[in-house]
Amino acid sequence: MKGSAPVLPPDPVFAPPSDVLVVTTPYLPGYRVTKVVGATFGLIVRSRGIGQNLWAFFRSWAGGEIRVYTELLEQVRHQALQRLAANAKGLGANAVLSVGFDTSEMGAAMTEVLAYGTAVVVERDPTAAEAVSLR
Repeated sequence: MKGSAPVLPPDPVFAPPSDVLVVTTPYLPGYRVTKVVGATFGLIVRSRGIGQNLWAFFRSWAGGEIRVYTELLEQVRHQALQRLAANAKGLGANAVLSVGFDTSEMGAAMTEVLAYGTAVVVERDPTAAEAVSLR
């Protein structure tokens, strides 16, 4: 139809790694750490195509979200988490605690995303959790 907005596909849904627990907290409720394996990471560098760069350049003049870059960074963070989980599993861990991200630009068209954390071995803690009091 003339004058109607284009129909965009739905945002992709990225599932977290299923074989390794990955959390941003330094603990995992309901589990206890039995072994600290050490630092683990997932690194990916992606480049934006010239078409994406041109589109984003012109879109930046108008202001607002530059969706091409948002989608790229969502994909890259998901891939970095998948690599982090695979690295941890390769080290013998079944969980990663204190996960964080570092992002930087490399040159004019490349983005580096690093996911990092502490690889650990955890097992279910059968003891009941105690209430937390701030007094």
